Amino acid sequence: MSKSFSESYRAAGVDVTAGYRAVDLMKRHVSRTCTPEVLDTIGGFGGMLMPDLTGIAKPVLVSGTDGVGTKLKIAFLMDKHDTVGIDCVAMCVNDVICCGAKPLFFLDYIAVGKNVPEKVADIVKGVAEGCVQSGSALIGGETAEMPGFYPVDEYDLAGFSVGLVDKEKILDNKSVKEGDAVLALPSSGVHSNGFSLVRKVFDIENADLNAPFAESGGRSLGETLLTPTRIYVKPVLELIEKTAVKGISHITGGGFYENIPRGLPDGLCAKIERKAINVLPVFEMIAKKGGIDERDMFNTFNMGVGMTVTVPGDQANGAARLLRDLGQDAYIIGEVTKGEDGVVIC
Repeated sequence: MSKSFSESYRAAGVDVTAGYRAVDLMKRHVSRTCTPEVLDTIGGFGGMLMPDLTGIAKPVLVSGTDGVGTKLKIAFLMDKHDTVGIDCVAMCVNDVICCGAKPLFFLDYIAVGKNVPEKVADIVKGVAEGCVQSGSALIGGETAEMPGFYPVDEYDLAGFSVGLVDKEKILDNKSVKEGDAVLALPSSGVHSNGFSLVRKVFDIENADLNAPFAESGGRSLGETLLTPTRIYVKPVLELIEKTAVKGISHITGGGFYENIPRGLPDGLCAKIERKAINVLPVFEMIAKKGGIDERDMFNTFNMGVGMTVTVPGDQANGAARLLRDLGQDAYIIGEVTKGEDGVVIC
């Protein structure tokens, strides 16, 4: 434990000893994420990792950064903080794999109104779990105590991922053509987008978050909304190794209409069959309770599809079977056609 201590700073609302205590508590979680490439342990000024470049002729680094957004408000109200870290990692690594890169390491940033070491350790526990699920090393981070800037019971959480891909294997979507199939990888729930609308629909600050939520198999409304974002890294990377994957879209903010076109070149459109989509009950409830039309729902939420993968039409069934073998209940939702609309749901 560091001997650093400032009575004056503590009087201003910042307890540096709480920060040291938080680091001690989080070390056991961070250690779960260590890979052979990690060169140092938590606590230094910079995290170090020496990547294995075996078989990579032209290494390209790929980065992604994101936060959890106002989903954190649910965590505050539930006083449950050990899953939002998974969301933070997922939002970054799921982006990184869209170009075929393997996530190498992750760093987080936690800003708190008051540093409660046990709460911070819970947050990092979730971050570490997300890193384990994605095969990433948590090689560093920052916890900033900011009294007067954040309420004492609230915090913000963000992070970034760095991945690696051989230049010759980058998925740039240029090979996508008419007749290719679009596969859906199911989401686990709302993931981490659209929560400003979710909070309004359910009047979250006044709702009973512990009440059973019938549409979610008896779980409470709060538990349903806090369900962590699914991490697709390992099954998708294996699919890339065994199938001619042409394009990937992570369905985040902007839903189908913003994200699916990002996996397509100009002049092509994804024709999505509405009846083929397995919409999760939570989205049906949001639409009904909020009086939200279907166009807006598909332009805001993932609707039960966390990621889409474009493959040759004649390989679609095989790709779906492989993904199911890897724990992803994948299925075909459409095909690539000519068009300038980007995506059409019909």
